[in-house]
Amino acid sequence: MNRVHVDLGENSYDIFIQPGLLQEIPSLTRSLSLQGSIFIISDTRVASIYGELVLKQFQKVGKAHLLTVPEGESSKSISMADSLYTQLLQLGANRKDTIIALGGGVIGDLAGFVAATFMRGIPFIQIPTTVLAQVDSSVGGKVGINHPMGKNLIGAFYQPRLVIIDPDVLHSLDERQVRAGLAEVIKYAFISDPVLFQTLETHLESIIRLEEKTLVNAVLEKCCQIKAEVVRQDEKESGLRAILNFGHTLGHALEAVTGYRTLYHGEAVAHGMIMALELSKTCGLSNQEVSRGQNLVRRLEVAPLPENLDPAAILEAMARDKKRLKNVQNWILLTSIGNAVITNNISPKQTKTVLTDLRG
Repeated sequence: MNRVHVDLGENSYDIFIQPGLLQEIPSLTRSLSLQGSIFIISDTRVASIYGELVLKQFQKVGKAHLLTVPEGESSKSISMADSLYTQLLQLGANRKDTIIALGGGVIGDLAGFVAATFMRGIPFIQIPTTVLAQVDSSVGGKVGINHPMGKNLIGAFYQPRLVIIDPDVLHSLDERQVRAGLAEVIKYAFISDPVLFQTLETHLESIIRLEEKTLVNAVLEKCCQIKAEVVRQDEKESGLRAILNFGHTLGHALEAVTGYRTLYHGEAVAHGMIMALELSKTCGLSNQEVSRGQNLVRRLEVAPLPENLDPAAILEAMARDKKRLKNVQNWILLTSIGNAVITNNISPKQTKTVLTDLRG
């Protein structure tokens, strides 16, 4: 079993990665000495596939309940969080109970936010079921919900007690979801690991098809290692952790202006990375590396941008980005593949030009 340790002092926890781990939940959680009841939060699609299995596994640990929400980004809302608070209270939940996030990034963020705020915080465990959640959103303790004016504007830093990654569950995803999730994998290569970048250049189509278990497991583990190290150095995103947002400045804006209905998160990030690579020329990224990077992202063949996007609306959404300081837009850009920097030296004119080019 592969194990990645997230070293955060008293908030430290382990990430376990291995096919078949959904069948090993009792042994994996034994060391946590879980008390009280267990509340599994999932969406309707994931629950229909894995809900009964995971519920039965946790019933071996203690009294367990399965709560479901509609599938999709719209569930990351204050109204859905309120609905879950009500259900927890009706079921008699208390501070000794545990929440399980069973699903993709939406469920991890929503269930984690509920865990962080219910009775001022109760323990939770992440069981991510998508590529994006397994390599990114389940690790690091960022939890939150969306606001109509922007993504993840309401949230907290709240670390899980454990992350259980079973790569076998990825076979229940459609290819579009896999491709979108791999955008975050490519992000890790851009910001931290040229060797991972070369691996993706060579094997991307095989990874998309989830053909080679050993390779897929190794890629998942490498991404978790990179994120764990960044989070260890900067848990609350006061500096270094911001590099994990490469491609997200535009990505979050694209999600907002399309109402979180048109693009998957990873697809929006993919478009954002293409733009960020172009802007990275100002930081010394060579034309050759820009081309290599953009070609790799384009090989994901993610959903295209809607034709009717308004550049002014996108720029307005970017201005509400939570990483923006006063009137300065922070960008995560590259000096070379594997090396990211945080800069605010990109002018609105440069942004508009590259945005116009991106729209074709």
